[in-house]
Amino acid sequence: MGTHVIKMPDIGEGIAQVELVEWFVKVGDVIAEDQVVADVMTDKATVEIPSPVSGKVLALGGQPGEVMAVGSELIRIEVEGSGNHVDAPQAKPAELHAIPEPAPAPAQTRVEPQPENRPQPATSHAAAPIVPREAHDKPLASPAVRKRALDAGIELRYVHGSGPAGRILHEDLDTFMSKPQIALGQAPAGYGKRTDSEQVPVIGLRRKIAQRMQDAKRRVAHFSYVEEIDVTQLEALRQQLNAKYGESRGKLTLLPFLVRAMVVALRDFPQINATYDDEAQIITRHGAVHVGIATQGDNGLMVPVLRHAEAGSLWSNASEIARVAHAARNNKASREELSGSTITLTSLGALGGIVSTPVVNTPEVAIVGVNRMVERPVVIDGQIVVRKMMNLSSSFDHRVVDGMDAALFIQAVRGLLEQPACLFVE
Repeated sequence: MGTHVIKMPDIGEGIAQVELVEWFVKVGDVIAEDQVVADVMTDKATVEIPSPVSGKVLALGGQPGEVMAVGSELIRIEVEGSGNHVDAPQAKPAELHAIPEPAPAPAQTRVEPQPENRPQPATSHAAAPIVPREAHDKPLASPAVRKRALDAGIELRYVHGSGPAGRILHEDLDTFMSKPQIALGQAPAGYGKRTDSEQVPVIGLRRKIAQRMQDAKRRVAHFSYVEEIDVTQLEALRQQLNAKYGESRGKLTLLPFLVRAMVVALRDFPQINATYDDEAQIITRHGAVHVGIATQGDNGLMVPVLRHAEAGSLWSNASEIARVAHAARNNKASREELSGSTITLTSLGALGGIVSTPVVNTPEVAIVGVNRMVERPVVIDGQIVVRKMMNLSSSFDHRVVDGMDAALFIQAVRGLLEQPACLFVE
């Protein structure tokens, strides 16, 4: 038997170090060739690291959250044959960079994380008894899953998670709620006293988000502008187009209409479709409109890019928005798909609230935020009528964009959305 050492690969773009985000194997595991063993993160994307060999894991070269240099030892595997590494006589393979294997948790409370292409063991939610996690063991779940559980009165520590690292998915909530005798009979009372606390390491994507948000708030002179828009005609047009072309071209959401309005309005406001290098003191105004689409995934916020929105139709832009957003939510977006935006559009859909203050996605100088659409009474020509209303909450970099220009830009977007035929008049 020999030892094969996998070193941290050179991911490109002159990157000298990356952050180790997650292990998909542990010491003692037998792995197959091409099996993904770890996720690492650069400044732009999460990258999967596969094993080029089959064998048994002897040692892991770091812990999640650790920043590792390119070329450093990532994982050590026992293989048939001579392998690619010979230890010095005084060292034992498992001593170098080895991470002790943790004590096994009860099988019914954890699902060992599995890469996508790795064979999955047969499991059954129905057969797994509900054994609560320890009070300090916070279950992994997205904000949407947590809110849904809170609304349903479910404590997530009683829910079996089937996602990576035991992450609780919407399907797990569905399974839990389909068993009322478990949900109601074994969950503790909602008024029970709690004395637990937890410490959550900020690593991976969450660390990148924190760094970018802190840097944006520190460097950008933010100001926000909110305007309400009557989208009654726009919504009627959207429904009409979906009824006529939905089956053949795909359903349209409001996002491609908003993108189209931004594209048309930016023709008169090139200073807003811009990026600012504040170290070199250079503003670059872009002819192409590359729209960042703020996308919430289970692991945090990402901004995949709709490129050349100015050249796309409603349907082609809608299709591309769906594609890049899906890739981002599933951590499959490439570095190119997560960089190069010139202006960002952010929307929380039905959770959009009335007003928000989005943070500019540097080095851009503007972000357009979409709030929730609601029906409410408004006065038109002295008459009270019911209209579909929606706010736009947008933020700008005041170092580059004057308040008057920001207001005029949003008013131009408003005019296009309230008279949607103007979106297509050249």
